[in-house]
Amino acid sequence: MRKNSSMVVLTTIVLVLGLLVYFMNGPIFKNINLGLDLRGGLRVVLQAQEKKGQAVTPDTIEKAVGILRDRVDKLGVKETAVYPQGKDRVVVEIAGEKDPERAVDILKNTAQLEFWDEKGNVLLTGKNLKDSQARVSQGGQGAEVLLEFDKDGARKFAEATSANVGKPLHIVLDGKPISSPRVDEPITDGSARITGNFTAKEAQDLSVLLRSGALPVSMELMEKRSVGPTLGSDSLDKSVKAGIIGLITILLFMLGYYRLPGLVADISLVLYAILVLGTMSFLGSVLTLPGIAGFALSIGMAVDANIIIYERVKEEMRLGKTLQASIDSGFKRAFWTIFDANITTLITAVVLMYFGTGPIKGFAVTLSIGIIASMLVALTFTRYLLVLFSNITKNRKLYGV
Repeated sequence: MRKNSSMVVLTTIVLVLGLLVYFMNGPIFKNINLGLDLRGGLRVVLQAQEKKGQAVTPDTIEKAVGILRDRVDKLGVKETAVYPQGKDRVVVEIAGEKDPERAVDILKNTAQLEFWDEKGNVLLTGKNLKDSQARVSQGGQGAEVLLEFDKDGARKFAEATSANVGKPLHIVLDGKPISSPRVDEPITDGSARITGNFTAKEAQDLSVLLRSGALPVSMELMEKRSVGPTLGSDSLDKSVKAGIIGLITILLFMLGYYRLPGLVADISLVLYAILVLGTMSFLGSVLTLPGIAGFALSIGMAVDANIIIYERVKEEMRLGKTLQASIDSGFKRAFWTIFDANITTLITAVVLMYFGTGPIKGFAVTLSIGIIASMLVALTFTRYLLVLFSNITKNRKLYGV
């Protein structure tokens, strides 16, 4: 029995260390997105243009900020900062943008959608647009954008197509016709298609513009430049070194003070780190400096959970119980303490995630992932390893008693 348990423990340790080496040099660090403070990105300054019927007010700028943030989010960018500057400017910062020209084109377009008849009369506008989606055209040639109108828009579009059967209906974006399909019959289902030999990328960009809505005023590009990480490479290197030193110190302390259970805690901590970073990589989460702080805080909570468990186990052993009985009883006594502490912190993190933006949200996301991972590892994997070790040796000195 002890020989089999020894093999299982050895295999588990080798597997965890193997996963650590693999992920340290492979998919985790390649797929984790770094935030503006760690990676830098694109900075765009847009100025609202006051025209006839388009007054620039604080409310106008606030609406523009919301629409621009929605546009960037729909591009799939993982971290952005969109905020007003002065009375008539909006600043957009995008982390690690690979195609700045495309991003700028989407940001500065007003995206005012209109449907005109032959005489140039406006029959319908984008205000009645409910949704837009890009897809490959039915003939397999190029791409197209599908439009879906709300109830009022569906009624207006049905009236417009009924009155223009056999005639072209011009689809106009910011005053420029982008498609002029011929109306063969009335369209009453509240949907339409925009065709025009679009590429898949062009159709996707147009869909993003229409889905996010038209800007309340025209925006002019004032500045476009790449920005470096706000933290600075030197500060980042020092932060990484400090983190490594701190982690090694924790691992040595746990091993020296708790002995065999400390070794279990160190292995669990390695697995915990893999779980957190792997989950962030899978979800496409952004790692920022506040996110690193959240990760560090969750590491402390993970270590704290192991300490609570081991102290409970040691108390049971001092009462004269067997090693196996002490482990079972210790985990039962520690469970609600760990659960209560983690749940209250998790609730706080969820509130920050829901109401926060930018760095605050990054901190909350990382902390939430870390809390869940620490609970899973401490209450399952740690117990599993302790039981395996208890089958190998029952020397109470190795357990700190």
